[in-house]
Amino acid sequence: MRFVMIGAGFWARYQLSGWYEHPGVSCVGIHDRDRRRAERLAEEFGIPAVYDAPQAMLAEAGADFADVLTSPDTHRQFVEMCAAHRLPVVCQKPLAESLADAEAAVAACRAAGVPLLVNENWRWQVPIRAFGDLLRSSAIGTPFRGRLTFSCSFPVFENQPSLRETEQFILADIGSHVLDVARFYFGEASSLFATTKRVNPAIRGEDVATVVMVMGDARTTVTCEMSYASRTEHERFPQTYAFVEGDGGTLELGPDYRIRLTDRNRGSWDAPVTEIRRVPPPRYAWADPAYDLVHASIVACHGDLLRHLRGEGVSETNGDSNLETMRLVYHAYASAEIGTVVKL
Repeated sequence: MRFVMIGAGFWARYQLSGWYEHPGVSCVGIHDRDRRRAERLAEEFGIPAVYDAPQAMLAEAGADFADVLTSPDTHRQFVEMCAAHRLPVVCQKPLAESLADAEAAVAACRAAGVPLLVNENWRWQVPIRAFGDLLRSSAIGTPFRGRLTFSCSFPVFENQPSLRETEQFILADIGSHVLDVARFYFGEASSLFATTKRVNPAIRGEDVATVVMVMGDARTTVTCEMSYASRTEHERFPQTYAFVEGDGGTLELGPDYRIRLTDRNRGSWDAPVTEIRRVPPPRYAWADPAYDLVHASIVACHGDLLRHLRGEGVSETNGDSNLETMRLVYHAYASAEIGTVVKL
């Protein structure tokens, strides 16, 4: 599988490393508006060509797909450019900076008859997958309430300074991940209510958000908590915690990748049986230690995307599916603005 990369920013090095963990995959061209930045990555990874014009790269490189890693405000532009060249495209999350642009990107690829896939890797984290397997196994019966939490004070603006200036920050950045995991666990939402807040005075967008949804056939009440303003005793960035109550027990994903399963049908009322397992991610030499949980999930996500691109199945994070996550993100912004429940 030969691919071209549009964008050579912070995540590009880790994207390339993730692709190269899979045999038979190679990057044959790269474009960035900062040519020197693209040249540095090309030299590091042995990419044979650096292009000043993305149109020329799509037309000339002979790629099987394109990987778009630019800022969200340009995603629709580059996805539609790939569709015009009848080239399958993998796009970084969030798919677009508005719901209308996300819908247009999906429609363009559908009209062109080419796959649009989203590099939504959060659901591919090892502890999140293991938790999901237990949840779907009916280990705690039918879930009636759940909570997903991503709260820390990690200095994300140091390596991604552009995030300081975005008007829509945490719901678009982390919310696209956490709300996608909520869909992965509980199904589609029928309603949501959201609140947002800016705590850090040095940024433009919101850095705290809470979204409450009713989800799936079981009508599970799910709360998603997101914050880059939370001062905690022990930082666990970038871990996401989960707690789900079912009619047969509870499941908890807590610090250091520990999953606790409490079965109400074992033990006694005042001494239930709790099983604990630790499910850490694999480690890769190229991963940034501060992001190794996320970087490891890139490899698994890419494996799923490659299966789709090779015609061996349908990716979990194809454009149609991810569009549902984008609807949650932007309806959450609408709910927070008007202060009411949004029916979906």
